[in-house]
Amino acid sequence: MTDDIPACDTAEAAVVPPELVVITGLSGAGRSEAMHTFEDLGYFCIDNLPPALLSRLVELTVLPGSRIRRVAVVCDMRAKEFFTELLTELDELEAAGHPYRILYVEAALKVLVNRFKTTRRRHPLCESGSVVEGIRAERDGLAQVRERADLIIDTSEMLPSQLREAIRRRFLSDSLKESLSVSVSSFGFKYGLPIDADIVMDVRFLPNPFYVQKLRHKTGLEGAVKRFVLERAETTTFLDRWLPLLTGLLPDYLVEGKHHLSIALGCTGGMHRSVVLAERTAEYLRGLGYDVSVRHRDIRRDKDRG
Repeated sequence: MTDDIPACDTAEAAVVPPELVVITGLSGAGRSEAMHTFEDLGYFCIDNLPPALLSRLVELTVLPGSRIRRVAVVCDMRAKEFFTELLTELDELEAAGHPYRILYVEAALKVLVNRFKTTRRRHPLCESGSVVEGIRAERDGLAQVRERADLIIDTSEMLPSQLREAIRRRFLSDSLKESLSVSVSSFGFKYGLPIDADIVMDVRFLPNPFYVQKLRHKTGLEGAVKRFVLERAETTTFLDRWLPLLTGLLPDYLVEGKHHLSIALGCTGGMHRSVVLAERTAEYLRGLGYDVSVRHRDIRRDKDRG
């Protein structure tokens, strides 16, 4: 006789490995600045980690009770005797099905030489030769890792702030998307602007269903009004500009650490045009993966009066 045991009692819950970013590249090119960028955005960061410890680090982050979900490590040739193991460790992570991304920073030879002169620091591979020889040796030693990089950033003409922005845009927007909630609302200008809106769009330039007798007492949630608004050439032109604008703007709010964004679309009474376009905007943003709520502040005011 065998007992029926629920699957949830016999199967362990799926363990989601943390997001892993390996930062590497040339000394003086901005590895430390890159690490500080990830640190500021909530990553657990380790500098100069011996590559042989990468797999062990991943194992520790998936232990019961661990709350580490994002990890960024700097692996470079300062630990020369260990660095040759990096490619082997990356191969083992791939074989184990653990995803990772590599950020590689570099700069022109003259720029790196000037940076070392300015800081008066010794190049880590410059034990007896010149700084130039150390840079060239490091570049040769990193060649295979560079080929596997997901993002290569040349910082020759970059300010630190520009490097931080480049990293945020490439690595962080998608992973932080789930942390931004968006509320989309419709309103009527004659009832006042919403005081909590971050972005306000006036859609009163579109033809008004209010002046169509059979649509006057319907709302933008009803099919006839939707068709009237969305099938207009003016609306098509507006949406072709409005939606891509939001696509570009929302990641900027994300990387600046904003957790909630309020978008309000207004027409005269808040019953027709703004309702249709608020619904269309919310639908579009949900398709991009954002958590979106919708509210129609004034949808019944004119209807109740009518």
